[in-house]
Amino acid sequence: MLIYNVTTKVGLEIQADWLHWLKEEHIPEVMATNMFTHHRLLRLLDTDESDGFTYAVQYFCNSHELYEHYINQFAPGLRQKAFHRWGNQFISYRTLMEVIN
Repeated sequence: MLIYNVTTKVGLEIQADWLHWLKEEHIPEVMATNMFTHHRLLRLLDTDESDGFTYAVQYFCNSHELYEHYINQFAPGLRQKAFHRWGNQFISYRTLMEVIN
């Protein structure tokens, strides 16, 4: 099992709108690709929140092939939607992890 983790720092001025969009639009669109079995949304604690909140979404995937298919076929368009809407008011970084036990 692989976990595709997307961690995002969101500016205070867009935080409420961004979180609503994430839960109601973006995550459902990602899950509709059928590349992931389930997801988990988290908020990072013990971080400096003076300029925004940090969230992580973990998407669980059964194979590297499914992950690669998502990255190549779906990710660019889905990422562009967020940039089109909020520009540089957020920053994301992505990691791929393997579940060991």
